[in-house]
Amino acid sequence: QVELLESGGGLVQAGGSLRLSCANFGRTVYHVTVGWFRQAPGKEREIVGTIWQNSDYIFYSDSVKGRFTISRDIFNNTVYLQMNSLLPEDTAVYYCAARSNGGLYSDASSYDYWGQGTQVTVSS
Repeated sequence: QVELLESGGGLVQAGGSLRLSCANFGRTVYHVTVGWFRQAPGKEREIVGTIWQNSDYIFYSDSVKGRFTISRDIFNNTVYLQMNSLLPEDTAVYYCAARSNGGLYSDASSYDYWGQGTQVTVSS
């Protein structure tokens, strides 16, 4: 049973930065597709970005491209979401998700495992 563990959310002022972590994939993270999603109140869950294998296989949504970076630490088997230049509209619950069969997928239904979510609040 895979139970993804997220950490790193919090409250930050606009323009600030946060880093989210996701671990406990049950296998080496290199072979797992990891997606970051977010859901704001009253809105549908949306893709933030996803990574598979190496840095050649990374996707970012247009809303975060250039501000957010996904990376992997193979030694610690952890995936990070570095969020810079945060905006109030980035406020949401952020989820990491894992897909065992690889590939880059932006739809939530393609993921097998989900973290518990972590709140990110950006004040103006």
